[in-house]
Amino acid sequence: MKAASFIASKIFSLSREKLSSTVMRLAILSVSLGIAVMMVSLAVVIGFKHEVRNKVVGFVAPLQITAINQNESFEETPFILDTTIVGLLESIDEVTHYQVVGNKAGIVKTDDEIQGIVMRGVSYDYDWNYLNENLLEGKTPTFDAENRSTEVLVSKIIADKLKLAVGDPLRVWFVDKDMKTRGRRFEIVGIFETGLSEFDERYVFCDLNQIRKLNGWSNDEIGVVEVWFAPDADIDEVNNYKIYFNLPVSLTSYTARQSYPYIFDWLDLLDANVVIIIALILIVSGISIISMLLIIILERTSTIGLLKALGADNSLIRKIFLYRSAKLLLIGLGIGDVLGLLICFTQKHFEIVSLNPADYYLSSVPIELGLGTFVFLNVGTVILWFAMLFIPTILINKIVPSKSIRFE
Repeated sequence: MKAASFIASKIFSLSREKLSSTVMRLAILSVSLGIAVMMVSLAVVIGFKHEVRNKVVGFVAPLQITAINQNESFEETPFILDTTIVGLLESIDEVTHYQVVGNKAGIVKTDDEIQGIVMRGVSYDYDWNYLNENLLEGKTPTFDAENRSTEVLVSKIIADKLKLAVGDPLRVWFVDKDMKTRGRRFEIVGIFETGLSEFDERYVFCDLNQIRKLNGWSNDEIGVVEVWFAPDADIDEVNNYKIYFNLPVSLTSYTARQSYPYIFDWLDLLDANVVIIIALILIVSGISIISMLLIIILERTSTIGLLKALGADNSLIRKIFLYRSAKLLLIGLGIGDVLGLLICFTQKHFEIVSLNPADYYLSSVPIELGLGTFVFLNVGTVILWFAMLFIPTILINKIVPSKSIRFE
């Protein structure tokens, strides 16, 4: 055993009789709570950003291609998905899937209620995985390329407002370009809930062939191409360098972030909040560690003088105190890790803390903590706090054996 660690093990204890022992316990508690709070904060922010982003992207797609127009309504300028666009998308390695969509604004009228909606027409090859995950009742519609289906999928918000259920008819009224109204009767086959009120209050999923008929489009005209990418793809980079400038001049492309910047800007603000929280915790816990070591040094002033009188230099004595402080820091770190992981595990699997989906888009606090984040948090915290320990050890250099041995 090295001299520094041996001496440290003999002259320090957690006896309740000494002030330094109480301070050391408080320091361990401070470190434990600090690392646990930082871990939970990071897990919540990462989980929240991931879940909300997935909800938004799952609904509107990571990237959309539309015709350029000055229309501020939900009426889209149709275009044809020709070989030029198909060839471009299939030549990009990052693109994993694309699908066509068309929208048409309408009004739902029941005996007692009225509600404005947007009919979101999708084709037979539409990817229903996201909506299947958020399906509450019934099933997703089944469409084919030739026939016009009357099956629709509505949100729980719309179903509750209009007092509708699976199997009920849905009567929707539309206004055409000549300002004439036309009614259509659909059948509700499923009810979903994403938690995104901006979408749940607005969209009803139907057959794209119905939208084509209502808008007077041909059988190959569409309103939007939704494009999906590999998980590790940089969507902005792919769009800027491989898609946007290679599209026909009549078309444009934009990402989900460009479509809903206020949601993504709100998520970015969470990063600033968690940085402030972690910084405050590090400072408070660091001050506790520095105070602990200062009190230990002051209480052991006579011991320091004796060690110097016996020939120990400042470096050896500094190592003795740093060794003891580092050991306490690691004890607190271990306790904090266990506490933080326990809180994260409990919330992730039992969803104890709930949220209002209308305000936060989620029904419970999400948790996501990867191994890389866990290691980075622990290693970074240890390095920073251990660096703080060097500050009070400067006092050791100023202790004179002839005076300190008589210190009481």
